[in-house]
Amino acid sequence: MPEINILPKEVYQLIAAGEVVERPSSIVKEMIENSVDAGAKNITVEIKNGGTTYIRITDDGCGIEKEQVKKVFVSHATSKIKYSDDLNSIGTLGFRGEAMASISAVSRVELLTRTADEEIGTRYEIEGGEEKAFADAGCPSGTTIVVRDIFFNTPARMKFLKKDVTEGNSVAGIVDRMAISHPDIAFRFIRDGKQTLVTSGNGNLKDTVYSVLGREFASSLIDVDYNAHNMRVSGVVTKPSASRKSRAMQYFFINSRLVKSQTAMAALEQAYKNSIMVGRFPGCVLNIECDKAFVDVNVHPAKIEVRFANERPVFELIYYGVKNAIETGDTPKEAHLPERRERPLQQTASGRLDFFIREEDKPQQMEFKQKSEPNKFWQVAASTGDNIYKGDVKTPENIPGVTVIDSKSIDRLQTKDTASPIKEETLEIKESEVDIPDFRVIGEAFKTYIIVEIDNSLYLIDKHAAHERMNFEKLKASAKINSQLLLTPVAVRLSKEEYSAVCDNLELYSKCGFLIEDFGNSSVIVRECPSMLDNEKIEDLIIETAGKLLEGKTDITPEQMDWIFHSTSCRAAVKAGDYTSPYERELFVKKLLSMPDIRYCPHGRPVMIKLSKYDIEKQFGRA
Repeated sequence: MPEINILPKEVYQLIAAGEVVERPSSIVKEMIENSVDAGAKNITVEIKNGGTTYIRITDDGCGIEKEQVKKVFVSHATSKIKYSDDLNSIGTLGFRGEAMASISAVSRVELLTRTADEEIGTRYEIEGGEEKAFADAGCPSGTTIVVRDIFFNTPARMKFLKKDVTEGNSVAGIVDRMAISHPDIAFRFIRDGKQTLVTSGNGNLKDTVYSVLGREFASSLIDVDYNAHNMRVSGVVTKPSASRKSRAMQYFFINSRLVKSQTAMAALEQAYKNSIMVGRFPGCVLNIECDKAFVDVNVHPAKIEVRFANERPVFELIYYGVKNAIETGDTPKEAHLPERRERPLQQTASGRLDFFIREEDKPQQMEFKQKSEPNKFWQVAASTGDNIYKGDVKTPENIPGVTVIDSKSIDRLQTKDTASPIKEETLEIKESEVDIPDFRVIGEAFKTYIIVEIDNSLYLIDKHAAHERMNFEKLKASAKINSQLLLTPVAVRLSKEEYSAVCDNLELYSKCGFLIEDFGNSSVIVRECPSMLDNEKIEDLIIETAGKLLEGKTDITPEQMDWIFHSTSCRAAVKAGDYTSPYERELFVKKLLSMPDIRYCPHGRPVMIKLSKYDIEKQFGRA
């Protein structure tokens, strides 16, 4: 049998240090947390060579009394807790009493500290766990810790460190996260002699986010402040239009402690559902304030993973908090035209400067005229001058079977070729809906975008996206979805797997306004459907939703039924390229403006884009 050995102090200290000190950023995180716990209002972090050779952290916290200094570097020595019950309600960032002992075991550490009550400070040096110096020193109140030559006594660990740039970036990330979690503390970060970050410490989260994450991110933020279940979530989230391709800008804090939480992440992204495109992710800086006994932070050596006594209230807190923030704080996407460029100047032979316009920049002159035939429309080509026949002029007088009554009747006239799929009942406006601003419909571009003037701005409305969202909201809001009995039931042939999935979820379809019966032989019969649907779109919709059911989306709740509503509302919406009369456009815009919460289609695309008068005038040199 192998002999059981009791490890000497220097060995078990190195083993313990390996759990806490992985790289320079681990050291920076532990020491900043100590500064925060000490009540510091100003913290300076300086590193060299990515922190592998030099780390200095200075704070103006409470400091350490001289007789307590040596205890700082003893294992299991801490001022944060005293009894076992204290672990049930941890309110500080640090609590284990292992960090400084582990750091001193693998590096050379120098500490300078003084409390406000002491006239002179203390200087203490320790290398590889061995004391080197202990004496009085002059220093300001607070604490300064310098860490040099990480892993100098464990060269095997050194080769696992990455390049200085990579390690420095990791340290910078720690400083960034600590800064945004404590906007009331002024942080300063110096990297290889260059100051790369300064925060004001004025307590304003948006100011700190601006300093840490940049202007672009800060300009897209919406405030969040919500209370539920004796908890509070506060912070900022990005507008749906400012979504990103990764989750890198998602920061969650529990009582100002940085954490990773799948529950928080899922709640955040669920709140953005139907407002953000697939494959895009929101950004956030959210802090959850809750009872200390509700969360267990003693799960992981890095203290970044936590457990909640109950995950459900946390999910609901974040979901409804973020959802409310988006609905009240988001605005239509605003387009900004590029700066107008002056035309180049060309010097003539006489020395005079003239504006020079390239031939390809000249606008094409198009001439339209009506030839001798009264009901024929011709266009003169700009390049050749040839007359091109464009077809008959369609006026009320020469359309067979049309009787002109008044101007509104003309607007609503439709021929078979230009019939609009918009059903007027979907554009009904409830009396309880909000006041509608004054607007003027200018026209429609490309049979897709309705152009509207409101105040001093133009709005381009994607009629398909907007109509799709109107239908979607109507379906979700209905206690009972209005269905229509089909004169001719629609038979849908499915694969064996799709057929089984649909037959197993007939109740789900019923909740969404469909009456479907098993027809046998891998087929089903649709006898009723939501009234907004046309018959020819039903088969494709059933096939599509059957595919979704095969993915396991079978929970019958309003949120889980969204994907069926997506498909239904999309197929019932007017399509890009469909004809819409001036009357319909007017009614359409009025309905949309009566629903200010509609900013995105269910797939996350914006329904309208705002273009200010100022941006337009800049292009013409008027502003």
